Amino acid sequence: MRDDTRSEDNIKNDSVRINKYISSSGFCSRRKADEYIEAGAVTIDGTTAETGSQVFPGQVVRVNGQAVLPKEKDEHVYLAFHKPLGITCTTDKRDKSNVIDYLKYPTRIFPIGRLDKNSTGLLLLTDDGEIVNRLLRAEGRHDKEYIVTVDKPVDEEFRAKMEGGLPILDTVTLPCKVKLTSKNTFHIILNQGLNRQIRRMCEYLGYRVVKLKRIRILNISLGSLPVGKYRELTPKERKDLMDILQNGK
Repeated sequence: MRDDTRSEDNIKNDSVRINKYISSSGFCSRRKADEYIEAGAVTIDGTTAETGSQVFPGQVVRVNGQAVLPKEKDEHVYLAFHKPLGITCTTDKRDKSNVIDYLKYPTRIFPIGRLDKNSTGLLLLTDDGEIVNRLLRAEGRHDKEYIVTVDKPVDEEFRAKMEGGLPILDTVTLPCKVKLTSKNTFHIILNQGLNRQIRRMCEYLGYRVVKLKRIRILNISLGSLPVGKYRELTPKERKDLMDILQNGK
């Protein structure tokens, strides 16, 4: 006799945790979704969701009364943006210099990570809350490359100390790669994301950062993208980025 019923395990496998469901919709990151859930602002079929609640096919999820629907992976937006000086990496509209108002992108997006207001260069933005979560969760393994200009000449002693790790913010920075490129300028590749890390490292050695520009995040390079402009990631960039995140490199 043919059994048309579905097993409990199969039904369970179709469900997804509420925070992941919301982030997949592009509404916000998973971290922000957790905040909405804890605040009691999320419902599943009209019932207030809890941390760890599961969403099953056909159920309606709302955040502050607004229905959210997951997107397919090929529907998501992934942008590379050349951030100018003075723009803040926040979605908070109370900050007049917020990046969202600057870009005026037609759909909801948010920045992946941060770049200081007084720094320029590559910033990634997306509506894919899952990729934000994965990038931030394993930020310490992700290469980011910068060009830095300081207020006085750099030398081999400076390079060696920067590469070897410096005590800032109650920790010691991880080893990094530094290449001196001119009298006052160097390239640095970090795989760590401490607050204002490069500026603090330089200050520890008695230097002041004059200019700081990020030119690469993982496989995504700034290239010749003009200041203040953005572009969509190419299909190859997207595929390679997903492969890197999937493999945990």
